[in-house]
Amino acid sequence: MKKRDFIALFTLLKVNFKIVLSLAMPNNFYIKNQDHFKLYVALKDKINFEALLLSNNIRFHVDDNQAISGSDTRYFLLIQDSGRVNELLRDNNITASTDTIQLVDYDERRKVRMMYYWVLLVVVLLFYIAVIVLE
Repeated sequence: MKKRDFIALFTLLKVNFKIVLSLAMPNNFYIKNQDHFKLYVALKDKINFEALLLSNNIRFHVDDNQAISGSDTRYFLLIQDSGRVNELLRDNNITASTDTIQLVDYDERRKVRMMYYWVLLVVVLLFYIAVIVLE
């Protein structure tokens, strides 16, 4: 391996090291003992949100014990970082809420509702066809 290839590989590993390190180690538990706020991020946005926090050097703690399958992930963030976190949420279209203001992702609910209607329509059509064939 040539020296420049090694340097390129090292640079790539260094960039991704922050993400690997955040997954392997506990995330700044001490934040819970300082002035902080809680933020609930939708499961679909979790990886993107954590990558943005790491790339912007924003310290956070993830409460993985709280997470239930299909629920939002709870983050503890320092109050001093709230402005930067708000910008990240707004600029990257990430669905998040707080303890007091629960946001619902209506686009997801609409998709589920439409899927329910299509399944119901197919079942009714199959039932109608079965009645016609059996007569």
